[in-house]
Amino acid sequence: MEDDLIKPQKLINPILASVQRRALHQELLFCHRRGMLPRKKSELQRVLESKNREQLKKTELSLQPRSDLEVKLRRRQQRIQHSELEEKKWRESLKNVPEFVRVRQSLKHVPHSS
Repeated sequence: MEDDLIKPQKLINPILASVQRRALHQELLFCHRRGMLPRKKSELQRVLESKNREQLKKTELSLQPRSDLEVKLRRRQQRIQHSELEEKKWRESLKNVPEFVRVRQSLKHVPHSS
């Protein structure tokens, strides 16, 4: 009777299967074997390791192809920055012009009826 029952398979724990967790565990084992405490590293060494990790992340992200959404968002951002730069240049050029010239430009030209 017990042979006829379907036995459930054990589910995989996603935390134990994590690459990051395995790398951390491996580092802890390595440090333990060498007699080093992981938090006793010099500040310089910790900063260097964090910089290396950040550099690795950047290279991994740069190797991945960008999605269509990311490409469109990048174009939109560039377009907005370009328009803001143009507007800033225009405002700077207006600051250099004397006030009476600016006022004269803003006035409507009304044709004289004779």
